[in-house]
Amino acid sequence: MTQVATGGHHVDSGTLLLQASNVTMRFGGLTAVNDVSLNVHAGEIFGLIGPNGAGKTTFFNCLTGLYKPTSGEVRFAGEVLPPQPRLVVRAGMARTFQNIRLFHNMTAIENVMVGMYGRTKTNAIDAIFRLPRHRREELASTERARELLDFVGLVGASDMLSRNLPYGDQRRLEIARALATDPKLLLLDEPTAGMNPQETRQAEELIFKIRDLGLAVLVIEHDMRFIFNLCDRVACLVRGAVLVEGPGNVVQNDPRVIEAYIGTPPEELPEAGPAPEQPAANPGEGNADA
Repeated sequence: MTQVATGGHHVDSGTLLLQASNVTMRFGGLTAVNDVSLNVHAGEIFGLIGPNGAGKTTFFNCLTGLYKPTSGEVRFAGEVLPPQPRLVVRAGMARTFQNIRLFHNMTAIENVMVGMYGRTKTNAIDAIFRLPRHRREELASTERARELLDFVGLVGASDMLSRNLPYGDQRRLEIARALATDPKLLLLDEPTAGMNPQETRQAEELIFKIRDLGLAVLVIEHDMRFIFNLCDRVACLVRGAVLVEGPGNVVQNDPRVIEAYIGTPPEELPEAGPAPEQPAANPGEGNADA
């Protein structure tokens, strides 16, 4: 297998990274995620789709330690993941959020440097007295943060407050901060939400660049053209359960997926009849749609 490098990690492409087995998440009497199992391999882009309310973000929260699953197990690189976000990050998983979560009163470069906190050894005493270890790590973190901003196309925005960045740049900044944790697997929750077509194309190119670094990517998205162009495999989640999983061209043509999105199987859709005649407008009356 091809040897690829991800920051300080070295993994074989095709190696099983993430293994979710029979994950279930209940909130009282509501089952948001129902017995979901899926695997993600190194160097793979895996897509998770489904209509609104299907449980996609809840499943992400179970994977990343924000929720402790009611039942089931999540393994990463062969080890059971504890339901604690900081330990999940240290294991090699990082994520972005459906609603952007940046430190808006910090600059772009400071936001990225925050992502490196879990990989540094500086303690409070080092920082207060600016001891040599703190100065070394701060210098290295600043240099690495500039590299990541350059990688996502934001090198010229390093000293701008994140709240002043355009929406698409804020999305890319959040990805840069996630990359700063030195992950093996990057989880993206609707990375193109609210983007225009040009920004969406840039996001697609960026995700391919991330995969070329050797990272695996697990992405939730509602833009079907984007997801099927991007992903090696796709799973469709409906009512908290996996409806179908497979290569993108198989999933997008599956009648069950089409039914889940439009509510009626294609063969049951009524044939389009002739358009009804419109009554002639009275002379002198304006067109309400004009």
